[in-house]
Amino acid sequence: MNIGVLGAGQLGRMLALAGYPLANRFTFLDTTGHPSAGIGDVMIDTDRKHLEAFLEKVDLVTYEFEHLPVSLVQAIEEVRPVFPSSEAIRVCQNRAEEKALFDRLGIPTPAYRLVEHADELEAAARELGCPVVAKSVTEGYDGKGQAVLRDPAEAHDAWRAINHPRLVVEAFVDFVREVSIIAVRGRDGEVAFYPMAENQHVDGILRYSIAPLPDLDEGVEQIADGYIRALLDELDYVGVLTLELFQCADGSLLANEMAPRVHNSGHWSIDGAVTSQFENHLRAIQGLPLGDTSARMPTCMVNVIGREGEAAEILALPDAHLHRYDKSERAGRKLAHVNLLAPTHEALLERVRACAALLPDAPAPRFSFE
Repeated sequence: MNIGVLGAGQLGRMLALAGYPLANRFTFLDTTGHPSAGIGDVMIDTDRKHLEAFLEKVDLVTYEFEHLPVSLVQAIEEVRPVFPSSEAIRVCQNRAEEKALFDRLGIPTPAYRLVEHADELEAAARELGCPVVAKSVTEGYDGKGQAVLRDPAEAHDAWRAINHPRLVVEAFVDFVREVSIIAVRGRDGEVAFYPMAENQHVDGILRYSIAPLPDLDEGVEQIADGYIRALLDELDYVGVLTLELFQCADGSLLANEMAPRVHNSGHWSIDGAVTSQFENHLRAIQGLPLGDTSARMPTCMVNVIGREGEAAEILALPDAHLHRYDKSERAGRKLAHVNLLAPTHEALLERVRACAALLPDAPAPRFSFE
């Protein structure tokens, strides 16, 4: 089957690598003019002049990047099956729509307000109590389009810095850790859940994800499973969905945001799970049975950001698996990731620290269960 992928970055690259053993072929449609997949058939189409040629080549379409024109995805749906649907993209790329969906399904979130002017931002900051986080309603990811206000008087500067006509303003959450739940839903409605991961971000960019967690109460995981199942069913979703959450001191979970695709916090599954998120996404969209999502052993994904370390030194670490994206070095750019496995969490943390020491500018890993 020839699978069309909207977007041509490292997530598409990893989808293709997972799909080749299934005899899948891949055609990528890049709308940015800067593809980096380095694999499959890449078509650059910044003005929709090649859309028809793309659709003639593919049997069905998925995407590795949700910041796409909804009208484009809807147009494709008229010609080819698209999984997940344009409705999933419409909701996930708009934080106001996403918050409304969470509210409707009873999924708790940090207190928030929607604002359309700097004065409204200042009022929201006073009402919610600083610090607050202001985020653009659309187009923000990896920390972009955001600002932290520590005083309502900062509202006008923050408004100018974000430069977006509508913002979501969220109360700060006193959380213990950031976690994510990844699930996959097949065409027949079958759902499988990956173990929850703990995520460490620096400057809005994910640096470490570890799964499964040794200190996670089973009831907390069941709550997270219930939240993401509700989203999957409400959207009649097909494929991998990710829900990022804050875990508070009392164990309660607050939803941050969701992503309608394979996700950075699930890269650990390539080597650490029986079936990776990438293979399961492809199974789901093709109507194939879902694979086992359980972890083989404790695993940590280490993102390589900005500059790469020496591959030989990294691969000399026990049970280390380096996944390079064939990208040029640039500050803040995701260049690769390393998956580290160990029989115990204690041994795993030792390997993670050893790996971090080999990477330029890598922050020290700090997990809540240490």
